[in-house]
Amino acid sequence: MTPQEYCQNKAAKSGSSFYYSFLSLPDQKREAITAVYAFCREVDDIVDAPGDPQVKATKLNWWHHEIDNLYNAVPQHPITMALKPVLELFSIPKEYFTEIIDGMQMDLQQQRYASFKDLSLYCYRVASVVGLISAEIFGYQDRQTLKYANDLGMAFQLTNILRDVYDDYKNDRIYIPQDELEKFGVTEHDIKTQNNNAAFKKLMKFQAERANSFYDKAFLHLPDSDRYTQRAGIIMAAIYHALLNEIINDDYQVLKHRIRLSSLRKIWIAWRTKSAENKIYKQYLKQHA
Repeated sequence: MTPQEYCQNKAAKSGSSFYYSFLSLPDQKREAITAVYAFCREVDDIVDAPGDPQVKATKLNWWHHEIDNLYNAVPQHPITMALKPVLELFSIPKEYFTEIIDGMQMDLQQQRYASFKDLSLYCYRVASVVGLISAEIFGYQDRQTLKYANDLGMAFQLTNILRDVYDDYKNDRIYIPQDELEKFGVTEHDIKTQNNNAAFKKLMKFQAERANSFYDKAFLHLPDSDRYTQRAGIIMAAIYHALLNEIINDDYQVLKHRIRLSSLRKIWIAWRTKSAENKIYKQYLKQHA
């Protein structure tokens, strides 16, 4: 199995919304973003797998050394071997990869967040940084696009947090800020007992409105000149935003069952969004001819 095949298998097995958005990319960029995504899955799987936290920490520390190997052009792992040609084509700071690992290490060290300010660092590391790497691979002319990528990553992570409230609790993690739980009168016992009461729904509505605000902010930052090159991210946004709307329309029943979109629906959203973006791009070219 080649390094690229290893990454492809890792990405495809996840069934993630990200995978469907990659299909719109030219081969070179698709291979690059697939390798990045495989890296994210690899380190995330270390944290999520059962086992001794100290062993997990040791494995994550190994990845810090492996990123050093990558940037010294001597990668050892199939994923970093696949990433080596990516670094030759795209300008991706080493710090982006180390931030992602640091975000995973936060999951081993911290299970609660006092405020949204505290949570924001975690979201930046595990999601916004991925957005920034993606923006480098997709390509941009205007640095405002980096603000778009940062905010879109935040929107994705806040959507994930909403979807996974109960599953995260079963792993002794609560990403909803503690001061907001207190403000809305929701206790950890309510989450444990799947008490989807009025207070919990108000709390979830507040979280959904915050996530929506980051989607809105992201697209306010995206310049028209970079919209077409960033269309894979726009496809991701359409899929994730549909998931958020599904949570809202289901009256925030996230404690009762995991809300998800079918693969067929993700493919349909991806196709519809790609078609719409192609039309927008044609109009842009006419206006700037």
